Amino acid sequence: MGVKGLQSFVERCCPEACVTVNLREMARLHVTKNQQSGSSNITSPTLVVDGMSCLSHWYSCTNWVCGGQWMEYMEVLKKWVEAFTSAGIKLFFFFDGVVEEQKRPEWVKRRLRVNKDIIKIFNHIKQHGEQPGQQLSCLPSALATFTPFALRSLGQDVFCSVREADYEIASYARCHGSMGILGQDTDFIIYDSAPYLSVAKLQINDLTTVMYDRQRLCRNIGLSVTQLPLLACLLGNDVVSEELMQHIRSSAVAAYRRTNPAPYSGPPQGEVVLAVAQLVSSSSASADEETGLVPHSLNVASSQRELLKKGICSYLLPGHKDYELVDISVPPSAFEKYVSPEILKACREKHVAAEGFMVYSVVCAGVTECSNSLEDEEDEELLPQALVYKPCRQRVYGLLLLLGKDGSSVDSPAIREWFVFPGNPLREADTVHPVPINIPCGQPSLDLLWFSSGPEVSALRLAAFLTVFDCLHYSDLHGEIGDSLLAALCLITYIVLQVEALSEQDVDAYLSQAVCLRLKSPLELRQIQLPVLSSRAVQLGSLYVRGLSHLLGANNASGCALPSAALMPWQGFDGRLFHSKYLLAHGGAEKSELLDRDMFCLSQFVQLKEKLLETCRQRGRVLQSRPRETQKNLRRSNASGFPSAADQGWTGETRRDLQHGQTWRQREAACGEQSGYENPETPQWRADHRGGGQSFHSHRSNSYEGRPLNRNRPPKQNRGRLHHNRGRYQLAPRWQHPPAP
Repeated sequence: MGVKGLQSFVERCCPEACVTVNLREMARLHVTKNQQSGSSNITSPTLVVDGMSCLSHWYSCTNWVCGGQWMEYMEVLKKWVEAFTSAGIKLFFFFDGVVEEQKRPEWVKRRLRVNKDIIKIFNHIKQHGEQPGQQLSCLPSALATFTPFALRSLGQDVFCSVREADYEIASYARCHGSMGILGQDTDFIIYDSAPYLSVAKLQINDLTTVMYDRQRLCRNIGLSVTQLPLLACLLGNDVVSEELMQHIRSSAVAAYRRTNPAPYSGPPQGEVVLAVAQLVSSSSASADEETGLVPHSLNVASSQRELLKKGICSYLLPGHKDYELVDISVPPSAFEKYVSPEILKACREKHVAAEGFMVYSVVCAGVTECSNSLEDEEDEELLPQALVYKPCRQRVYGLLLLLGKDGSSVDSPAIREWFVFPGNPLREADTVHPVPINIPCGQPSLDLLWFSSGPEVSALRLAAFLTVFDCLHYSDLHGEIGDSLLAALCLITYIVLQVEALSEQDVDAYLSQAVCLRLKSPLELRQIQLPVLSSRAVQLGSLYVRGLSHLLGANNASGCALPSAALMPWQGFDGRLFHSKYLLAHGGAEKSELLDRDMFCLSQFVQLKEKLLETCRQRGRVLQSRPRETQKNLRRSNASGFPSAADQGWTGETRRDLQHGQTWRQREAACGEQSGYENPETPQWRADHRGGGQSFHSHRSNSYEGRPLNRNRPPKQNRGRLHHNRGRYQLAPRWQHPPAP
């Protein structure tokens, strides 16, 4: 985000605008200034924090590629917050809650650019068996989803925006007299708001950083603060594209060189900023008669003039003389005829308070989006998470919009999805229709689920939540095992039923990770040694974490059947631990070794796996044993990164099956976009997707030990029965293409 080239200009060409400050001293001076002014409302000095700008600085964990070191990440956040608390500084965090449509093209452009980096990441892993260096690093999937919940759990004030987050941050800081805005976005230089403080330059140990002084910047380039919004739009920002104003900048540079004959010796972008600043300064004083924002002398087409007006208005805060030109109206709900006014109000309140993941975007905006995930575009076997969890989302949409309604009495709503995955060009949103869910114990209204209380309502909420994942038969486990394990079992079961390529070893890795995590400290997790990285395990880790967010969305939609804390990844998932379990499971480790030689963990693992296998038998899903010798395959993989059939020890018959089978992309193309997902309640859907595991759907999950485990409770099935049953599922593999290691 921000103004194109302005950050580098300020740092390289205008050093006097980069002022090193001590935040403790700033806080002291801020309080003193308020006292001297006679303010009757003297409170702790406050900083408004741009959470999205901080994510890459907060996530300092060594391992990022395996799905996230969430427990370690929580420790980092806690220490970061404590550093400010000890200095008497109160923090207010803001996160992006929406992507405004005028900024969608820029969002798409960035997502496609990140896709190219992800291709390089997987190529590196397959070639070297290790995590790439920092030049190719990316944040773990769903970090932006769960960080607001993490900060709330630390007692912080957290907000999600209902419009552009930068605007809400600048507006809040100006209206509440904050001592500064902490972030890394040059839009904060343009806003006439609190001082802009760099999180990239922040030294957390002594709370020093760099303040970018807009007054000094203005003196350097010969502009007033009120002229900065026009400068930003002509340089290019998220509203006015850099390409659209190229002719203006070229003309400005030519004029600048004529009036400044001495050759410019600084960075090229510096000359552009100075030239555009000169253009803005020398523009006619008489402004556009209609708005007073865009000078008449600026040679732009009428359509570009309107866009410039819109871009300038995006920077005008309350108190500006032209603020009345800003459109501050809240757009009407996309689906207000499907829900009550009370639901709409609750959706907005939960969203603003960073408690209502997914529900606001569906009910009020009718649009959902998901950024990049670590997915290997060369893997023809594992489905992208957007497809895996699509039926889950459709049921969440149905729960929010169709619950308790006669489907024939209203028009079918449609949600627009912007989900990033390999092969999706993002030219337009996917149109997805909700699927009604049938709760066997009744068809309550959404108002009843959200606002009523009592044991009967609690049972309905749980039934609604489990039905989203087609796991209603797990309701008897509620209260028998911890909420986090129940959520993990739902998620793993869902993935098994939707992803045909998932093997018994993959399931063992997922389950053992969920069971063993409670034994580990953050230090122990950091010390786990991974002899090699598997590109397939990397994608499975990302798939699981994305599933956690779907669990969270379904829980919010159902009225919070489980405590939200039970669905947080720092309570139920660790990427390094999962990767180690994956290597052990595929390396043929004994179950006792896989379960850290802990008898209670082993018995709990057996209990959960038996439940899952029982579900597989009922649905006709054959869970095959298919070990992958990752270290050997890494050395003997072919040019595409896929191990040969000989490496896997596959039979000639299996190789023929692989050669003649279809990839998920081929199956997707054959069945078409709509036919594969529309209605999981139809007999055809059940036959196609439950019967043979041929469905490609989507879902997210988390786990947290919300309830104390009863170590004296015996597992539902003993080990002997599990081992007896397991043998029935070790059949010849039928996968279409060998996966990457």
